[in-house]
Amino acid sequence: MAITQEDVLKALSYVEEPDLGQDLVTLNMIEDVQINDKTVSFTVVLTTPACPLKELIHNACVRAIHTMVDKDADVQIKMTSRVTTMRQNRDILPGVRNIIAIASGKGGVGKSTVTANLAIALAKTGAKVGLVDADISGPSMPLMFGVMDARPHVYQTPEGKNLIEPVIAHGVKIMSIGFLAPAESAIVWRGPMASSALKQFITEVDWGELDYLLLDMPPGTSDIHLTMVQTVPVTGSVIVTTPQRVALADAEKGLQMFKLPQINVPVLGVVENMAWFTPAELPDNKYFIFGEGGGIGLAEKHQVPLLGQIPLVQGIRENGDSGTPAILQAGTPAAALFEQLAEELARQVSIRNAVAPKTNIVEMNS
Repeated sequence: MAITQEDVLKALSYVEEPDLGQDLVTLNMIEDVQINDKTVSFTVVLTTPACPLKELIHNACVRAIHTMVDKDADVQIKMTSRVTTMRQNRDILPGVRNIIAIASGKGGVGKSTVTANLAIALAKTGAKVGLVDADISGPSMPLMFGVMDARPHVYQTPEGKNLIEPVIAHGVKIMSIGFLAPAESAIVWRGPMASSALKQFITEVDWGELDYLLLDMPPGTSDIHLTMVQTVPVTGSVIVTTPQRVALADAEKGLQMFKLPQINVPVLGVVENMAWFTPAELPDNKYFIFGEGGGIGLAEKHQVPLLGQIPLVQGIRENGDSGTPAILQAGTPAAALFEQLAEELARQVSIRNAVAPKTNIVEMNS
């Protein structure tokens, strides 16, 4: 009996997307079904190019066709992706699907290092990624990306508006106050000035089409954070901490800020940086210099995912200082950890977009 398109779709309706809890057909993830005798071909549209379940979904589709349609069918599957979005207001940054704030309660926990590696890791999967260095008084992205001498180009639109072209490095579009001020100059601005600069980086930069725009936030809870949530609808936030008790106490404040009813930005998860130290000469040893299990405890307490644990590795620091983040060192344990972190973040964004309400700009009266 000839294979029909209905047979194929019926079989694939039994294949569930593990994170979203619905079948691929209901989620409109199956496209371009073609049948030529015993050859069945179709496209599976994933919710992110960084999907860690790609192979699992592929194998489940092949198994479904062989079990329910024809055990001798030649199943050819094209795996592609279309990053989901639930942004409500897209007057600002119309081409940006997801805006993610990377925050920490305390400085010195490696938040910018995590953000830089995360941005490049997402870009390496094929996603379009941008990064705003929102730490106005302590910009570090020009150094970490090896573009300290770069100067953004400004052009005028046909409507007469000036737009800044972001600097592109390692596949990531970047904007930082560090491109506009000498590296050795101290940037001493009052809150409103810093907030105004962040607003400019969001509204007056030509970001184009992006799957993810990461905002590397300054430490603490400040005007900058309020400006950010009042300017654009934020998809979610990520909290970076070390296992140290003082860092955890501050990270908790940052996490609580996003969960305030008047802000209500979903917390996508926690990253525990400097989780342990493993010396190169003793690769099987772990030394918990800053304590153990703090990030896990914070995530469990607030019922949010632990996105990943990054060990204290000298190479990660050295690579950041040299402008070649650790994620670029293919095949190393550090690169593998950041690849897993990017996959987990992309996964949580997809889950958030499937189950949580649309994001809105925060409106505050005072």
